[in-house]
Amino acid sequence: MNRENTFDQTMRFNVKAEEEINEARAVLQEVYEALKEKGYNPINQLVGYLLSGDPAFITSYRNARSTIRKLERDELLEELVRVYLYKELEKER
Repeated sequence: MNRENTFDQTMRFNVKAEEEINEARAVLQEVYEALKEKGYNPINQLVGYLLSGDPAFITSYRNARSTIRKLERDELLEELVRVYLYKELEKER
């Protein structure tokens, strides 16, 4: 594909397999629980990590920092967006 035309065409993004989605869900849940147990606001900390990529936003308690780094940030974002949109669209039906 010619680089000059990249803004004129829609790119495809393929969703991951179900086992990868389940892994992302498990990682998010594990990290969320560790952050909450340590007294952090899990949403703020996860947003900080997802936007910056800085693992310092995630506690090392219960190995959460290592756990979240098992997956790429885009995989975690994909799971969050998928679940959010699914739940929001189901409300409208």
